[in-house]
Amino acid sequence: MSVRAISQPLRLSDQPDALVPIRTKGRCFETFDGAPFLFIGANDAVSWQGLSGLYKRRNPQVVDAYLEALAAQGATILRVMLEYAQTTGWYFEKPAGRFNPIMVRFWDDLLLRCQRYGLRVLLTPFDTYWMARRWHSHPYNAINGGAAAHQGAFLTDPAIFEAVVRRLRFVIERWGDTGVIAAWDLFNEIDPFWGGSIEQQTAWVARLSLQVREIEQQTWGFTRPQTVSVFGPALASPYHDLIFRHPDLDFATTHIYHGAIDDPHDVVSPALAMRQAVEFGAACAADRPFTDSEHGPIHLFNDHRRFLAEAFDDEYERHLMWAHLMSGGAGSGMRWPARHPHILTPGMRRAFKSLADFCQHVTWGRFNPQPLADRLHYTAQNNLCFGCGDSRQAICWVVCENYTDAPITLMLYGLEPGTYTVVRWNPVNGYAEGSRHETVDSSGCLVLFSERLPHDLAFAVRQAAPA
Repeated sequence: MSVRAISQPLRLSDQPDALVPIRTKGRCFETFDGAPFLFIGANDAVSWQGLSGLYKRRNPQVVDAYLEALAAQGATILRVMLEYAQTTGWYFEKPAGRFNPIMVRFWDDLLLRCQRYGLRVLLTPFDTYWMARRWHSHPYNAINGGAAAHQGAFLTDPAIFEAVVRRLRFVIERWGDTGVIAAWDLFNEIDPFWGGSIEQQTAWVARLSLQVREIEQQTWGFTRPQTVSVFGPALASPYHDLIFRHPDLDFATTHIYHGAIDDPHDVVSPALAMRQAVEFGAACAADRPFTDSEHGPIHLFNDHRRFLAEAFDDEYERHLMWAHLMSGGAGSGMRWPARHPHILTPGMRRAFKSLADFCQHVTWGRFNPQPLADRLHYTAQNNLCFGCGDSRQAICWVVCENYTDAPITLMLYGLEPGTYTVVRWNPVNGYAEGSRHETVDSSGCLVLFSERLPHDLAFAVRQAAPA
C-alpha cells in the first residue's frame, strides 16, 4: 500500500451497513437515532488470535468467522488499542509521523468487518503497558527519531502532543465517518509515570479533547464520546476529578483489578468486589455513564503465569458481567482475557448473549440506575442480591453461595404505585423463565420470588402503567 493510497479516507459511510454514531444519555448510551446502546464486549488486540489474521491479510476468513460469531452471541463492542507495542511489527507509526501501511490496511480491513457485523470499537491510541516496557524501541522515543527523550515527558512535551493529534487526525479523517469507532479512550491507564502533575495531565486531556472534537466536527459534522481510563482508583486516588468529573469527558472508565478479581478462589467473592467497584465508580461519575473497561485475573496471569480452568473461568466471568450490569455499569464490563492464547472462551461469549437478551427487557432511555441497597430484602443468609433501579424500573440478580432446598423470599421496595411487568431470567442458560404482571400499591413493595433458588436468577421490573 503506497503513501498515496493511505492518504485518502476509506469512506465507511458508503457501505450499506454503516453504523449510526452513539452518544451518552444520562447514565447510559444511545445511538443518534435514539436506540439504546450498552457496552457488551471485551478487550481485544491486533496481535491476538481473534484479529491477527488480518495482519498482512494472512487469514482474513478466520477473523470473519470470529467477528461474526461475537456479534451473533450478543457482543456490541470491542476495546482495541490502535497498536500493540509488545513487538515492533504492530506499530501504527514507523517511524514517528509515517503511518505504517501494513497497519493502515489492517485497520481498513478490521473496521469494514466490524461495521459489516454490527460491532463497534472503543479505540485507544496507545498500548501504554507495552510502550512503557519497550520504550527503547517505540517510534516516539527520541533515539528512534521521535520527540520524547523519556517516558516522563509524554504528557508534557508539546512535540509529543502534536504527534498524538496528528495520529488521531489520521484516524478520524480515514475512518471517522460512521459510528463503527464508538468512542475514544484518549489515554490508557493515565499515571504519573507519563509525566506532569495531575493539573498538567488534566489540562493535557482538555487540550486533546478539544482538538479531537474540532477535527471530528470539521470533517464529519459530529463528535464521539470520550473517556480516559485509569487503573482502578482507590478512595484516595488523586485521579478522581480527572476520571469521573473532567468537564471535557463524556463517560467514566476504570480498570477493575483488585481483591478477589485479581486471583479468584471462588466465583462469588469476585462478584462482590465488582459490585463495590462499580457502585463506587457510578456514584463518582454521577450523571454520566460508567463502565469498567478492563478486568480479569491479572495477578494470577501476569505474576503467577497461570490462568483459570475453563469451567471455573466461565462462571467467574459470567458472575462479573452480571455484577457489573446490576451494580449500575453501562454494560457487561470488558474482560482482559488473561488466558493463553488471549481469547475469550465459548462460555464467556455465550454469557454475552444471555446478558444482551436480558437487556431487551429494560427501557434504558428512561432508566436512572441507582443502587437498590436497602430496597432489596431477602430471607436467606447465604444469598447475595445485586441490583439497581429507580422508582419505576429495576434490575436485580440473586446468587447463592451454597444452593440448598430452603425457599427464599425476595422483595423489592420503593416503587411507585402501578402495574409492573416482571421478567424472570435464567442467566446460566440465557432465557426468560416467565413473565407476569403485578400491581404495586402505596406500600411500594413487590414480591419478586418466593421459592427454592435453583440457580442464580435475574429479574427485570418495569412499570407498564401508573396507578
